[in-house]
Amino acid sequence: MSDPLTTQDHDRRRGGRTYVYPVVSRRARGVSVGVNLNPNNACNWRCVYCQVPDLVFGNAPLIDLGLLERELRELLLEARTPQWLESHAPEGSRRLNDVAISGNGEPTSSRQLPQVVEIIASVLAELDLLHRIRVVLITNGSLLHLDHAQASVDRLAQISGEVWFKVDSATDAGLAAINNFAGGAARQRRNLEACARACSTWIQTCMFEIDGQGPTVVERAAYLDLIESVAATGVPLGGVHLYSLARESHQPEAGRLSSSQSVWLEELAREIHARGVRVEVSR
Repeated sequence: MSDPLTTQDHDRRRGGRTYVYPVVSRRARGVSVGVNLNPNNACNWRCVYCQVPDLVFGNAPLIDLGLLERELRELLLEARTPQWLESHAPEGSRRLNDVAISGNGEPTSSRQLPQVVEIIASVLAELDLLHRIRVVLITNGSLLHLDHAQASVDRLAQISGEVWFKVDSATDAGLAAINNFAGGAARQRRNLEACARACSTWIQTCMFEIDGQGPTVVERAAYLDLIESVAATGVPLGGVHLYSLARESHQPEAGRLSSSQSVWLEELAREIHARGVRVEVSR
């Protein structure tokens, strides 16, 4: 791997490994070691802005856990050194920030997720990195009511991990249009609340324009109401990661999409903050 990492390039094939890859994350503000449990490009959602090429509907395949462990140990040994960081990360991002369970689909679709979390905890402990860097589960949240996903979230809490829970819309219509998710906003909210009560949880939201138009007044109001009402019930949200498009979509809607203006994002961030919830904006 000779080209420097950038926030615009999250190629999971970088470095030639099957499951593990390095990226520079806008939200993490450092180097994130990704764990891709969906090398088959399968997901139970199809977000219109998804940058995964050849995305298919489905679940994660059977994971070679031994290979994943070896790849994770190898990359962490490299990425924690000043020499590797100076060679591969841009100035301002030269720190090893986290291990992120993410990839080319929904990671909680893997029934092996609890085993993967244990492997990550074990390797971090071996390298004296446990509780020194974060372990993050990046998820659309739609399967977090399942036993294996609940067990994984519980274990993450024990190792100072956190969950980044996707909420791009708080309406049934918006979830269907943006994420192609038919499960509905009520299920999304139930899973969000249960997840946040079990483990440190941030909402992650991608705001963008489609055909030159941003979210409608109805969508915006429903989104802000979700955040305010969840916080009001005492659910301990870590905050909101608010961002817009940084990489090209590989979905049929790609040509219709554009980034939200920074002024608009900052205005929305102020409204979230006014509701008593921490918010971070990534550009």
